[in-house]
Amino acid sequence: MANSDPEPRRGDQGAAPFAGRNVELERQNPDLLVPPTTDSRLVPNLKFSFSQAHTRVEKGGWTREVTSRDLPIASQLSGVQFGLEPGAYREIHWHQQSEWAYMLSGSCRISAVDHEGRNFIEDVKAGDLWFFPQGVPHNIQALEDGAQFLLVFDDGAFSENNTFLLSDFFAHTPRHVLAKNFGWTLEQMENLPEREKYIFQGDVPPPLQQDRVVSPTGDIPRSFKHRMLAQTPQRFRGGTVRITDSTNFAASVTTAAALVEVEPGGMRELHWHPTTDEWQYYISGTGRMGVFASQAAARTFDFQAGDVGYVPFAYGHYIENTGDEPLVFLEMFRHPRFEDISVMQWMANTPHEVIADTINVQKSIVDSLPNTKQVVI
Repeated sequence: MANSDPEPRRGDQGAAPFAGRNVELERQNPDLLVPPTTDSRLVPNLKFSFSQAHTRVEKGGWTREVTSRDLPIASQLSGVQFGLEPGAYREIHWHQQSEWAYMLSGSCRISAVDHEGRNFIEDVKAGDLWFFPQGVPHNIQALEDGAQFLLVFDDGAFSENNTFLLSDFFAHTPRHVLAKNFGWTLEQMENLPEREKYIFQGDVPPPLQQDRVVSPTGDIPRSFKHRMLAQTPQRFRGGTVRITDSTNFAASVTTAAALVEVEPGGMRELHWHPTTDEWQYYISGTGRMGVFASQAAARTFDFQAGDVGYVPFAYGHYIENTGDEPLVFLEMFRHPRFEDISVMQWMANTPHEVIADTINVQKSIVDSLPNTKQVVI
């Protein structure tokens, strides 16, 4: 029955489950409860949901993160979800890591100043990206419709709670030092925060042109903003892909990304990445990822919106749409370029008799393979 509780059974194998169980989680992860027969041996956990992450709630917004503390295999990248009320700030701050961001909904104003005093002030909306290099101070303020966005950092052990905040810096600097540095009086500083502000409520900023600050050293020469959703997608029979890396977003020198949309019944083709690990964020829809880790080790994972997936360097994998709506997700890489190896393209461009002899098929079916990358099929 469609509404019956799932059971760990496959044909005449398995048994009734224990009474103590989380049925909803089992429904969301059917390939853990009853793995495909192709799954074998030990593969580390490659999934964690933002819905299981601790949420920090502040006046004006909230945030939660998935790092290597939650998903130990994810050593290269980590992610943070943010939600801000209209006018709310993510306080001005800086990191030891670079920050890549994708706007999920709403809009916000971002600003930054580099080591030469050159500044950058822009508005971003759903489908836009930004990138701030390590050490560059920046802030984020939601516009009239609020803002929800995903941040990705090039360090799996990063924590958003350990950033360098202006309010925290000043709260731990003697007042006489601040007075000497800025030429302020103690009376002028009597309302300085005594602790970090982090997220706090403010007024919706004025139109962008009124908010601009003219720096004598000019604007930052490489835009920190990119309109990913405005890119013309590569179209395939099973969906689309938009690739953003340093070739079309010059500022993003440490992070590459692909926005993939897989139609119902389609799949992200069999492939692997030859240079770096893959960090995934599922935006909408439902999917299944099968991962091959060599030495007969393979495992299958199920994903829903808000989940994070991770695939170590060179692991072969595919992602199927298992629902009746498009599956939309981001692939992220700690690398300036997006690179993948298509299994189909590799086979089609290798002497065909080599492939046929290796996998015991007729050479004619190898001859029929397309010799260009399909990405989504």
